[in-house]
Amino acid sequence: MKKIVKKIFLSIPFLLLVWVLIYFGKKNSESALEFKTKTPFRTTIVKKSVATGKVLPEDEVEIKPQISGIIDRIYVAEGDFVKTGDLIAKIKIVPNEQALNNAKGRLKNATLNLTNNTLEYNRNKVLFERGVISNQEFNNFQLRYDQAKQDVENAGNDYQIIKVGSAKGSLSANTNIRATVTGTILEIPVKEGDQVIESNNFNAGTTIAAIADLNKMNFEGKVDEAEVGKLKEGTVLEVTIAALEGISYKATLNFVAPKGKEEQGAVLFKIKAALQLNDESYVRAGYSANAELILSKKDDVLAIKESLVQYDRKSEKPYVEILKEKNTFERVDLKLGISDGIDVEVLEGLGKNDLVKVWNKASKEDDEDKKKEAKRRK
Repeated sequence: MKKIVKKIFLSIPFLLLVWVLIYFGKKNSESALEFKTKTPFRTTIVKKSVATGKVLPEDEVEIKPQISGIIDRIYVAEGDFVKTGDLIAKIKIVPNEQALNNAKGRLKNATLNLTNNTLEYNRNKVLFERGVISNQEFNNFQLRYDQAKQDVENAGNDYQIIKVGSAKGSLSANTNIRATVTGTILEIPVKEGDQVIESNNFNAGTTIAAIADLNKMNFEGKVDEAEVGKLKEGTVLEVTIAALEGISYKATLNFVAPKGKEEQGAVLFKIKAALQLNDESYVRAGYSANAELILSKKDDVLAIKESLVQYDRKSEKPYVEILKEKNTFERVDLKLGISDGIDVEVLEGLGKNDLVKVWNKASKEDDEDKKKEAKRRK
């Protein structure tokens, strides 16, 4: 009897040890992390792109002089509203000495020729009245006399144009710089006393003023080549201007450049959109702005948060883990659709009642795999 009791007494520590091992073995087999879950939901997903650019006038006209000289006076200031024909500035002519001397010589020669033809005309007129010469001969003298008078007038006009900028009796002097369109003076890059150059076939000329209609404004920006194929003329954009907080404007896309330009390794295409202005604020030319372009949109689709999606390191296919039992998850491969960077459409792989694992943090094994993948890529 004592032997049996002794055996039982000695087996108790062994049984206790076995129980402890079994207990902690089960505890170790359980996951140390408790994961939250989320269910898919139905929503509208809009894929957008943001184009940066500026707000610029639809038409901007540069006013240039028709004659070289010095700015004598400026009659307007930047920001003034002008109409077609309004006087903007006046130029004082500084004539070219050689050209002026040549014009003066031509005028003197024409005057001498007129004097000689006048004497011939008067003498032959008397002979014609006496019947000494025929009508045809007299007509030739009169023609030369009339041509000489016209030559003097032409030479005098040329001399006046070179000297003062306009001929006598001219309704509009070249020295008067006038607005060619109706609009607002955006810029006057010259000041009184500056020398200006005329616009001709060989020189663009000096800009005296820039005029534009600020009631017709365009958003001009650039988009990446990956997105330009999804844009169509007539698309409505939403434009926000950095200087005008809390205000947005609608703009209608009316131009997409047929040719892109490479900038910092990316090919960008220029776009223009007509801005729909309102009376809430005054939009100035040159404001920096952003335009949101809707590339694609889907209504009432099954979606999950994109942060829940993982990607297989080998196949790069998307997947999630869904809850099967208590804290037990199973991997499910997905087929995804449109995404706005926050929500992503699920085409295949999930039902509306599935509980999707929310990844708390990467496991030690995941960290090691990521380090290996980083080394491999290097």
